[in-house]
Amino acid sequence: MNSSSYNINVTILSYRESQGTAVAKNVLLLALGLTINYINCTLIHTFRKHEILYLNPRYILFIHLVLNDMIQLTITISLFFISYVFYKIQATLCCLIITLAVFTTLNTPLNLAAMAVECYIAICLPLQHAEFCNIKRTCIAIGWIWALNIVSALSDVFIVLATEPLRLRSTIFCERDNLFRHPIILEKREVSYVIYLICVWLTLLYAYFKIFLAAKAAKESKSGDGDAKKASKTILLHGFQLMLCMLTYLAHVIKDALLYLSPKHFVHVMFVSYIIIQVLPRFISPIVYGLRDKTFRQHLKKHLMFTLSSTIKPW
Repeated sequence: MNSSSYNINVTILSYRESQGTAVAKNVLLLALGLTINYINCTLIHTFRKHEILYLNPRYILFIHLVLNDMIQLTITISLFFISYVFYKIQATLCCLIITLAVFTTLNTPLNLAAMAVECYIAICLPLQHAEFCNIKRTCIAIGWIWALNIVSALSDVFIVLATEPLRLRSTIFCERDNLFRHPIILEKREVSYVIYLICVWLTLLYAYFKIFLAAKAAKESKSGDGDAKKASKTILLHGFQLMLCMLTYLAHVIKDALLYLSPKHFVHVMFVSYIIIQVLPRFISPIVYGLRDKTFRQHLKKHLMFTLSSTIKPW
């Protein structure tokens, strides 16, 4: 492990915030987490109540993204609270929490890539959409996303078991670089992140380019109904969301730079970075399909109106 990563961990471990600052951060994070998860629960409930949604591969991928983001957000916020309440916890428990957080985090960009591919097929290959994007193939794609990232995350655990088995019996400050610190793990992470960046971004850019051309052709011929143009905007939102998610892959570089530039305010800057990198992308997901998609929005409005009318009872 390089010296800069070591210095970062030392800074985190040795820094103690005032009680007021700690409470403010935890309250803010709890409010954001509860708000986002409440919105996502409403989307999931709406999805379950309407057959037209849960028989559509597009919305299945969307709800999978929502569920994955809920798990990821709950785990990372819980870990944030644990770091303040207990400070150090059993390394085995930390390993379980970190591993689950890692592969749910890695699921997000792959799911966004799958959604971009589905969008591309729907616009550019409409006759083949029913064949390529059916329920079975969508579930298989989701299974592959989980399998790929679980294997990648568990390999770090096996390396720790093989190189530092006694460390898992100790108590540590639960932070990824503090647990998975072997040089092999760090090198594997670098290589896998580069592969993720290249593959996912190429997929997204190719889908956007093709959909943009389809939207342009439809506009010139005046035969389009606006679907291609809307799809291109959706891909752009995916790109922005993906850009924020991809910052996770550069987290260690960001940490090194922040520690070097502002060692006194490092913890505060890292908290803001956590909000931007981990929380903000999970807030964008409901907007892309839950509010922008016409079909989903209609069913969501009906559900909210029914809930409101049931809650407000006449005297």
